[in-house]
Amino acid sequence: MKFGGSSVADPEKIRHVARRLVEARQRGIRVVGTISAMGETTDTLLELARSTSPDPNPRELDMLLSTGERISCALVAMAVHDLGHEAVSFTGSQAGILTDPVHTKAKIREITPVRVLEALDRGRIVLVAGFQGFSRDTMDVTTLGRGGTDATAVALAAALGASCEIYSDVEGVFTADPRIVPRARKLPVVSYEEMLEMAASGAKVLMLRAVELARGHGVPIHARSTFSSEPGTWIEDVQGMEAAIVSAVTHSEDEVLFALRGVPDRPGSAAAILAAVAAEHVSVDTILQNVAHGPAEISFGVPREDVTATRRALARAQETL
Repeated sequence: MKFGGSSVADPEKIRHVARRLVEARQRGIRVVGTISAMGETTDTLLELARSTSPDPNPRELDMLLSTGERISCALVAMAVHDLGHEAVSFTGSQAGILTDPVHTKAKIREITPVRVLEALDRGRIVLVAGFQGFSRDTMDVTTLGRGGTDATAVALAAALGASCEIYSDVEGVFTADPRIVPRARKLPVVSYEEMLEMAASGAKVLMLRAVELARGHGVPIHARSTFSSEPGTWIEDVQGMEAAIVSAVTHSEDEVLFALRGVPDRPGSAAAILAAVAAEHVSVDTILQNVAHGPAEISFGVPREDVTATRRALARAQETL
């Protein structure tokens, strides 16, 4: 069970999440909750870091940002205790989440949930801090970047042989953003492939990497609202000869388009540019290249948070073209 930042934004909501966890345990379910940082905590910590250092050291930034999930995780465990049930909170490293050594954008290599399983065997509700892990290469704390808590929840479910419920402030996956399109309909079931396309195109119910993990490990996801008992949307392997041509409409407000003019029209130019961007661990979307006579134009989108890293990469690439 994964709970997003809006679900644990204040003490009352934290108590509500605790009741959700306890209700599941009372139904005989072995419960693992993956918790995000409270509300806008991560953004606040980022602002604090950047007001202290314009270009924060990535290792120290991970040390700072990982505290948000630890705080909310411990608070949820306290709230569960107050309801008369045993709970224990774990950091990512304590839960056995092992990653590569890339700070701020680490990828999960494996999960060895020894302590999680021990706690479950003792009848406890387990709370795991999302968005973070531990690298054996450097012996450092790492954070997973965008979609990190969703990815943590799905990876844990895969390691434990479980399904995954992802709770947020929306009731599931809709045919469009219901805040913009009031007549949008909730979809009861969405295939992994459809959800991958929707997540890549801006749907924020689930992050792309979490859906990729779920598809790769066959983990069914139930996306639903923290504040409603209504069923949400199941994301799973859907078999069928034919399906609807259009499932939903999505949009993104979190991408920035880079348009590069005057790129030398010779083999390898585009590859050199994109390789430099990839070296900064920036995910590139929607690459367009226009070639007429003379220099070419290349356009691509990147996450808004990666603008500085992309500019740095382009400055390096310009020196080699």
